[in-house]
Amino acid sequence: MVSIDEKTDLESDEEIPFSSSSATSKMEALDFEMIHLHSRADLANSWISRHIRMRVPKSIYFVLIKAKINVLLPFGPLAILLHYLTGQHGWVFFFSLVGIVPLAERLGYATEQLAFYTGPTVGGLLNATFGNATEMIISIYALKNGMIRVVQQSLLGSILSNMLLVLGCAFFTGGIVHYPKVQVFNKSAAVVNSGLLLMAVMGLMFPAVLHFTHSEVHVGKSELSLSRFSSCVMLVAYASYLFFQLRSHRNLYSPIEEEGNPGGDDSDEEEAPEITHWEAIGWLAILTVWVSILSGYLVDAIQGASDSFNMPVAFISVILLPIVGNAAEHASAIMFAMKDKLDITLGVAIGSSTQISMFVIPFCVVVGWIMGQQMDLNFQLFETASLFITVLVVAFMLQEGTSNYFKGLMLILCYLIVAASFFVHVDPSNADG
Repeated sequence: MVSIDEKTDLESDEEIPFSSSSATSKMEALDFEMIHLHSRADLANSWISRHIRMRVPKSIYFVLIKAKINVLLPFGPLAILLHYLTGQHGWVFFFSLVGIVPLAERLGYATEQLAFYTGPTVGGLLNATFGNATEMIISIYALKNGMIRVVQQSLLGSILSNMLLVLGCAFFTGGIVHYPKVQVFNKSAAVVNSGLLLMAVMGLMFPAVLHFTHSEVHVGKSELSLSRFSSCVMLVAYASYLFFQLRSHRNLYSPIEEEGNPGGDDSDEEEAPEITHWEAIGWLAILTVWVSILSGYLVDAIQGASDSFNMPVAFISVILLPIVGNAAEHASAIMFAMKDKLDITLGVAIGSSTQISMFVIPFCVVVGWIMGQQMDLNFQLFETASLFITVLVVAFMLQEGTSNYFKGLMLILCYLIVAASFFVHVDPSNADG
């Protein structure tokens, strides 16, 4: 027989290990959870680092290697080497010009990738903005060096190139690919852009008329004052246009729905982004810096190239520089026209012309004002007349809201006439400085 005291001792002896083992198990559970959390954090960090290591080579491949035009990238560093080793401005200009072409096209690619994450309207605006980054950088460098006529003519050439050559090639290729179908686009948005372009022509025309009619109140000052006032008004008008486009009347800029598009699914699959939005932003910054470096060498070599190639500075500024600067718009506009997305094509080509005429040109006048340079809106009669006729021709082409290959061919032929005119044109203001 076991006594009562022995029973209690046995019970107590049995209870003590049970309570200690439960406490130990709780501690072990806590330790396990902490170890598990640490391991999860380590796994997450290792996954992020591994993901970054995988994404960086892919991103470099997509941006710098995949496109065939990237074979021209070495021309940029070669131009810098030639500048310091030989000093031959003709070759430095040529190599810089060729080296900027792939950079401008890659800027368009990175902007197009970013547009996947922002939507079509903002994407078109981004495409036009970064497509014009090359022209803005070249213009600011030239303005800093006091080359006001180069700034005026290169910006004018960008407008003419976008409206005639870029839009013409897009209409022509789109019309050939989709023949015999008549391509359609949003007529209302095109009319708004045509109105803004005509307003820009008005802003450029009055200082020129004031100068050539010798009707200034203060000779040499009224023209500059009018240009600066008009520039501020044009900047306000462009800001209002952005509000109109992006906020108050967004439905006006919605693309026309394509009915019965059999290849819709395929096109959607093809349009998946290749790089992330942060990668696109990073590449935009890198490419813009590289373009700005090459633009400095390009601007410094313009006069020497004119002498070496026996080519007018006006032709270099109005025709050659804009063709290079508009490489991004050219590629994007043609690509979207071939996909039967003419609203985006117009947003790139006409939107870019609108942005240069209503924002970049007035912005350069204001920047010149800050720098102490007498940059004005008097682009001389020949240039202003060229712009006025071009805007009228394009406005008539867009009023029906349809396009075909013949309209594109007419625009291209008009650009050839403009190019030939500037090749035989002597700039009268060279003597004025």
